[in-house]
Amino acid sequence: MRDFLFMSIPFFYNSNFDSSSGSFLLDEETSKHIVQVLRMKEGEDLQLTDGKGHLFTCKIMEVSKRKCEVEIRKAANRNPAERKITIAISLLKNTGRFEWFLEKATEIGVSEIIPLICERTEKEKFRYERMNAICVSAMLQSQQCWLPVLNEPVEFDNLIIRRFDNFKKLIAYCDDGPKQSIPDLHTGTSSHCLVCIGPEGDFTRAEIQSAIKNDFIPISLGETRLRTETAGVVAATLLNHS
Repeated sequence: MRDFLFMSIPFFYNSNFDSSSGSFLLDEETSKHIVQVLRMKEGEDLQLTDGKGHLFTCKIMEVSKRKCEVEIRKAANRNPAERKITIAISLLKNTGRFEWFLEKATEIGVSEIIPLICERTEKEKFRYERMNAICVSAMLQSQQCWLPVLNEPVEFDNLIIRRFDNFKKLIAYCDDGPKQSIPDLHTGTSSHCLVCIGPEGDFTRAEIQSAIKNDFIPISLGETRLRTETAGVVAATLLNHS
């Protein structure tokens, strides 16, 4: 159970700040939210994370309409998950569905997300700042201190030839053929995993064969045919709890 203090104090993200000085100014967007939306005052407490495992309990020292200065009162580190879960997933024609996946994957605790461009990917436009902001919001909502690494989109053919040292590499697809289920993989709590999820039309046969040649293990995510974003969430959940 998480401690009451962590859950009850307003929680914010700030990617770049110098904690060594003891006090610092928050960025304008965060300051405006604290001062104008939440109407917090000098002397009140809040918590900050940099998305890299650090958690700071701070006291508000000075406020104005667009400025909030805080002083660090307590610092703590949250350890990352033993198992690093990386989801490489095709971009979707419906941006809202891809954004839903980003939100849920962050809440589950995925370590890294790699948007893919596959042969059957229908949309290649990717608004990185918006997508990363969705991950930040989900991290804060789920009270976490680790922000998933969100990559720019990469070509599927380029991804599968990359080196992923100490990773078990998996690919989920709908075509027939021998596959393993995630609970049967015996990955162990410290085994890192990369799983590839294809677009609405699935991976092509050539893509599947190429992945297998590069040591990707075919996996099944169940008996039903899943949407791309659902498959990503199911894979992340199974890997997180297997």
